[in-house]
Amino acid sequence: MKPSRIILIRHAESEGNVDKGAYSHTPDYALALSTQGEQQAEAAGHRLRALVGDESVFAYVSPMWRTRRTFEHLASALAPAQVHWREEPRIREQERSHLRALAECDRTVVNRDAYGTFYCRIPEGESGADVYDRVSDFFNTLHRNFNKPDFPPNTLIFTHGMTLRLFLMRWFYRTVEEFEQLANPGNCQLVVLEQQENGK
Repeated sequence: MKPSRIILIRHAESEGNVDKGAYSHTPDYALALSTQGEQQAEAAGHRLRALVGDESVFAYVSPMWRTRRTFEHLASALAPAQVHWREEPRIREQERSHLRALAECDRTVVNRDAYGTFYCRIPEGESGADVYDRVSDFFNTLHRNFNKPDFPPNTLIFTHGMTLRLFLMRWFYRTVEEFEQLANPGNCQLVVLEQQENGK
């Protein structure tokens, strides 16, 4: 049985969102939240609390630092006993390989946009299709856990913009063309899927 609510959360604003040059000296996985990101995450914690009330939650958290910090801020708005969580590497950001100069990052984005986000593989990194495949594999874990009789009514997924879009593409059986028409949600935006009376 699916939980009554699945909440997808894009990480709060990070150093990389504020300064693209950060990718030239800090690994993508190590980027911290910006000051504004810390504030976004605290505000999102209050929104999360209003959504779930006293119900229990289970969170899957990307291992990247900005996502983990976003989770910690939001989880602090709930009672500790409400929250169970697991680190989940399959919902991490699209791999961009090693440190790159800003000009090289810009060229990669231009090439990706021209070729198509889903199919273009970043040099020594991943394509959107690669991320889609690991998100699809993550669904096996989700559905297995959904079948546990004591699984909480709320599932939280702390992830990244493109990964979140690919999750929705997979969940709703969207086409590549439909995926390409969507934009990433804003930093710390909550995307809420609620179970309907028909069980969907």
